[in-house]
Amino acid sequence: MMMKAINIQENNFWLGWQILLPGQAKRIWHLVERFGSPKTAWEASFNELVKTGGCSTEVASSLSRKKNEIELDAEMARLDKEGIGYITYHEPSYPEPLKDIFDPPPGLFYKGNLISQDNTAVALVGSRRPTHYGKSVAEKVAAELAESGLTVVSGLARGIDSSAHRGALKAGGRTIAVLGNGIDVVYPGENRALQDNISLSGAVISEYPLGSPPEAWHFPVRNRIISGLSRAIVVIEASERSGALITADCALEQGREVLAVPGNINSPVSKGTNRLIKQGACLFEKVEDIFEEIGLGSLFGKSEIKTKPLPKMNRDEENIYRLLIGNTYDLDVIIDQTGLSAQEALAALMFLEIKGLLRQLPGGLYTWRE
Repeated sequence: MMMKAINIQENNFWLGWQILLPGQAKRIWHLVERFGSPKTAWEASFNELVKTGGCSTEVASSLSRKKNEIELDAEMARLDKEGIGYITYHEPSYPEPLKDIFDPPPGLFYKGNLISQDNTAVALVGSRRPTHYGKSVAEKVAAELAESGLTVVSGLARGIDSSAHRGALKAGGRTIAVLGNGIDVVYPGENRALQDNISLSGAVISEYPLGSPPEAWHFPVRNRIISGLSRAIVVIEASERSGALITADCALEQGREVLAVPGNINSPVSKGTNRLIKQGACLFEKVEDIFEEIGLGSLFGKSEIKTKPLPKMNRDEENIYRLLIGNTYDLDVIIDQTGLSAQEALAALMFLEIKGLLRQLPGGLYTWRE
């Protein structure tokens, strides 16, 4: 989004607009751009909403009435009480890949934590009614991605999504679940424990405010976030009208790579994936296919990771190591991304180099050692 930096103290007003216009990022950005800030837009009168905001008289009347019913400080306090974070587009820890899409959420509600490792993520999506083969593929691929240090993104739906999250968790890796409802609403109900575990080992996120139900239109809107967070998406079993194909379309529009797992030509849940391959999606056979598509083929060797145990690392070392997987950064970026002091970062970098886990390049750059 082409916007000036906005004071973090205006988070209350971003929150207010997302409560007022849930899942309507384009409309929120439009209003804020016209008024110059979320605060000015929030404080606009009926006449200003019509004249400056470009709203119809009916819309301006509705917005004015509903704004008066929302207590912004109370809503922030409610989030804090529920243990749910709220981060806006203009904050440093907002996911970088998501900033690049056409209509990013102005803010994200989240449980868990968002870290720099999540900037190298892969989405696994597919049918809510998969075959045993589809579920096993999703779990296996997610585990291999997690073992390689990548974050697995999916939508916490039944079927492929749930299998992908479970695979990443079983491998001890990170996974992000993107919801089509409020974070305080568990959907589907049987995934309550899975949702809790994801928030402990990654993050559960949503652009929908607390209490938002899982309405049908929420999920196609949600899918752009799944693809937007990811460097690539892998579609694992999808019928011809599957929501996973919407995610694939979003990925293509956002310039992400799309891979598809081929399936039985007689199976309804393979119609969509097979069609994607016919249309030019990369045929997925092994996890290295993903690495090649996103330009990490020479950096990630799954067999090497499995046969070469990593030396023990403290938390600072592990945070830097995960940040450098597939990347090359200087000290200033490492400090900014990890939140460490210069002294802490230099100490961790020295020990990582001694352990053979990174190497220093000319110009004060650091990179992951294969």
